[in-house]
Amino acid sequence: MRLLIQLRWLAVVGQVITISLVHSGMGIALPLLPMMAVVSALALTNLGYMLWLQWRPATVTPRVLFGALLADVVALALQLYLSGGVNNPFIYLFLLQVILGTVLLRPQYAWAMVGITAVCVVALAFCYQPLPVVLGGGLPNLYTLGLLICFALTTILMVVFITQVVSNLRQRDSRLADMRQRASEEEHIVRMGLLATGAAHELGTPLATMSVILGDWQHMRQVREDADMMADLAEMQEQLLRCKAIVNGVLLSAGETRAAGLESTTLLQFLEQLVARWRQHHEPEKFFFTHQLERDVPILSDTALEQVICNVLDNAFEASPQEVHLHLERSDDQLELVVRDLGPGFTEAILANLGKPYQSTKQGRPGRGVGLFLVVNVVRSLGGSVQAGNRMHGGAEVRIRLPLASITLENDHGHPTPIAAG
Repeated sequence: MRLLIQLRWLAVVGQVITISLVHSGMGIALPLLPMMAVVSALALTNLGYMLWLQWRPATVTPRVLFGALLADVVALALQLYLSGGVNNPFIYLFLLQVILGTVLLRPQYAWAMVGITAVCVVALAFCYQPLPVVLGGGLPNLYTLGLLICFALTTILMVVFITQVVSNLRQRDSRLADMRQRASEEEHIVRMGLLATGAAHELGTPLATMSVILGDWQHMRQVREDADMMADLAEMQEQLLRCKAIVNGVLLSAGETRAAGLESTTLLQFLEQLVARWRQHHEPEKFFFTHQLERDVPILSDTALEQVICNVLDNAFEASPQEVHLHLERSDDQLELVVRDLGPGFTEAILANLGKPYQSTKQGRPGRGVGLFLVVNVVRSLGGSVQAGNRMHGGAEVRIRLPLASITLENDHGHPTPIAAG
């Protein structure tokens, strides 16, 4: 519809210029008042369509497009009636309307456009106001000139319009392809979630059995007398409790929506607690957590976001156990988390297929290649984005960008409530 509005403005300007040149430049007397009235009506119609499109942009149906093209056909027919009918070389502009109808409309409307333009051409062959042109050597020359102008105008408008239509179709196809890819990835996440929750349920029984057995062993006299054995059993109990906590976390996440069970905290407090828990199980030689926040903000702690950050930190630690960096900064309403390491970095294949499942640098190890896939999709579900790259002096870098509104608490006015950083 917007393209039709643009073309109609071109038609209005073109008609004014053509009428002025023919009437004043060529000395052919035209019925200026009725022809300018048709141009004015066409301009007012276009203004009406512009206002209507701003008011109800979602109601442009094939019938509405057909009505818009029909208004152009009627205006062209009236102008040709006032200026020679079929003897006017601009009669071929009806072909432009037919082609536009074929491109834009459903077949039934396109054939209706063919029928209407055919009726107009036949009617103009018998009913029109003749042009006051002296018959002789001038008429063929004027007709040929008009025909050439009509041909040039039609071809230029068709190239412009069809180019725009094809561009719109390509953009639509690209959006559809992205939506299909996203739907496929989300379906993959659902399947993995079902497998994870199923495995968590299945692991509950053997973990409980192992816990009972370890407890019984700790009460055996010969075991209590062996200090090394008691230390090993205590370590096994601790690891077993960790496994049970992980399983419970999987089941809890599967049974809750994101809005349920969230806790109020602040951004820095959330990250400091996350880092403390992560460092309990990972011991890099150097770990740096820095931030550039002038003010802390209240947020809702999200287990999904915590898993995302821990996943990226885990990958960085596996690639570079000697040093890991976590940096936090805020730009307007965007939050950016940056994880850096000193490892070998990402391969070109990983960067080219970032966010696709089973893309991993850890070859030969089963179950790998879904970490960044889950990170990308969880961040995308929060309205953010993930970028990965290699650092200039070695190592990898992962940037997680999130809209602050997706995790912050809001005050009565709908804005994040700031808290002075302590």
